[in-house]
Amino acid sequence: MHYRTLGRTGIKVSPYALGALMFATSVGNPDPGDSARIIHKALDAGINVIDTADAYGDSEEVVGKALKGRRDNVVLATKVSRPMGDDPNQQGASRRWIMTAVENSLRRLQTDHIDLYQIQRPDPATDIEETLSALSDLIRSGKVRAIGTSTMPASDIVEAQWAGERRALARFHTEQPPYSLLDRGIEREVLPVAQRHGMGTLVWGSLGQGLLTGRVRKGRPNELRRAGFFRHLNDERRLDVVERFVSLAGEAGLPMTHLAMAFAIVHPGVTSAIVGPRTMSHLDDLLAGVDVALSDDILDRIDEIVPPGADVGALDQVHVPPALQQAGLRRRPVNDRAAA
Repeated sequence: MHYRTLGRTGIKVSPYALGALMFATSVGNPDPGDSARIIHKALDAGINVIDTADAYGDSEEVVGKALKGRRDNVVLATKVSRPMGDDPNQQGASRRWIMTAVENSLRRLQTDHIDLYQIQRPDPATDIEETLSALSDLIRSGKVRAIGTSTMPASDIVEAQWAGERRALARFHTEQPPYSLLDRGIEREVLPVAQRHGMGTLVWGSLGQGLLTGRVRKGRPNELRRAGFFRHLNDERRLDVVERFVSLAGEAGLPMTHLAMAFAIVHPGVTSAIVGPRTMSHLDDLLAGVDVALSDDILDRIDEIVPPGADVGALDQVHVPPALQQAGLRRRPVNDRAAA
């Protein structure tokens, strides 16, 4: 395993990070013991980053128990800001909630510090200086070692960096955006901005949330598609492109998963790609491809299928800014609309 430096933190991390969503018994592997064995095998193989979140069901508890005796060798990352109940103050990135949420995560993870604490989704209701002030205090207290964001637009990343510098507050060390063969939009601004500010990047969704595993094919039955688990699994535009990648992987003599993951970590702005195995066989398949390196010819072919900076359709669970969600933010009031 070849390790990379996480931005300017000095922390060395593996090119694959272990995502822990599928270790939540309610949505992933129902057996915590099996999840622990998967975690241990990943660590034995050289993966040293585990990424979870307070909103991932009981994932933090499962991870915390599995890391007993091995905590010091792990770069442990978790996230805050997604709703944790019906109380409107049990979410977001306010100082009030961050200070409560971090204590809850520390307790569930059975540790006295978090190596990387991330804001899981931007919180437009909270001033970024409020968030950075709270996170800076956590760093000074030793409860958090580095801080990051997830799915933050490039303009917000820049604003946060400026706010941190202007107010002498800690600046975000990392960003966690979606990135895959099908989702290359971050190549336009997010990755260049992160590189410019010395931020590490942990990308997620590199297997297209199932589309790039080779198990979801156009015109073929699939349990996840029938259940409507993810809308994008039935997106014909994405499925058409997947078929082209299946052909390319065959020509290259690679499983689809290896092609997808090798692509995700080849960009110089990407530090690690998060893998989220639910079973041991899923992990074994991913580990078998950790040393795959794509040739320029294969990368050129990928660029022909999905151009750099382009997205095919839309990935579920990505952040949608309020300006796109709320019609009132992009339309003048009826009485103010001047006739052309």
